Amino acid sequence: QVQLVESGGGLLQAGGSLRLSCAASGRTFSIHGMGWFRQAPGKEREFVAAIRWDDGITYYTDAVKARFTISRDNAKNTVYLQMNSLKPEDTATYYCAATRTWYSRDRLDLYRRVGEYDYWGQGTQVTVSS
Repeated sequence: QVQLVESGGGLLQAGGSLRLSCAASGRTFSIHGMGWFRQAPGKEREFVAAIRWDDGITYYTDAVKARFTISRDNAKNTVYLQMNSLKPEDTATYYCAATRTWYSRDRLDLYRRVGEYDYWGQGTQVTVSS
């Protein structure tokens, strides 16, 4: 089993920045990729960004590509999501997830799928006011 704990959420004004962290523990050797998702009230959970654990290849949804950066620290078993130029529409609960499946470069799109992940964190709230 793998446990994921997110932190770093908060309330801030539009245009601000925030960095989310997700610390993994347990059988972390089984992780091949990690992702961030978000879910706003009344909406489905949507993909934000993902990173392949071994080499750091990243994949983003278009809505955040120019503003968010996903990174990882293998030594700390932690993945980060740096969020800049935040907008009110970024308001959501942000979830960290981990997958035991390794995806090739031409199949990174599979990171978008909620069902591809084996472990989930409890979520951290991000609220952006206008």
